[in-house]
Amino acid sequence: MEKTSNWEPKIVAFLCNWCSYAGADLAGVSRLQYGTNIRIIRVPCSGRINPLYIVRALQNGADGVLVSGCHPGDCHYISGNLVAKRKFALIKRLLTYIGIEPERAQFSWISASEGNRFAALMNKVIADIKRIGPSKKLVKDVY
Repeated sequence: MEKTSNWEPKIVAFLCNWCSYAGADLAGVSRLQYGTNIRIIRVPCSGRINPLYIVRALQNGADGVLVSGCHPGDCHYISGNLVAKRKFALIKRLLTYIGIEPERAQFSWISASEGNRFAALMNKVIADIKRIGPSKKLVKDVY
């Protein structure tokens, strides 16, 4: 697939139930505009995301992945978001090691009251992935 002006990236967003998903819900209820490229997967806590989920999303055709959790100190599971941050640092190093742009995986903190920030972040992630272009290195060929 060539990088063209009409190409739109596919982005998978893993959002924690308590904060980030609630922020997405607030953005929707507030009718804030952001790209339709995002596919949200609601998880109990960002700390529960297996790093292989990120690799698998990229392998199955996602051009980018976002993991978002509660702000430090606000996690409903005490330190799940800090565990996620450590895992995320490892996955960035793994992606670099296997030759994939580390910018394809992004991490953020969003609270339930930050609907505006959620919409702005989604547009930023879409723009970042558009700048990088389509993912080709890890995608499985389906015949």
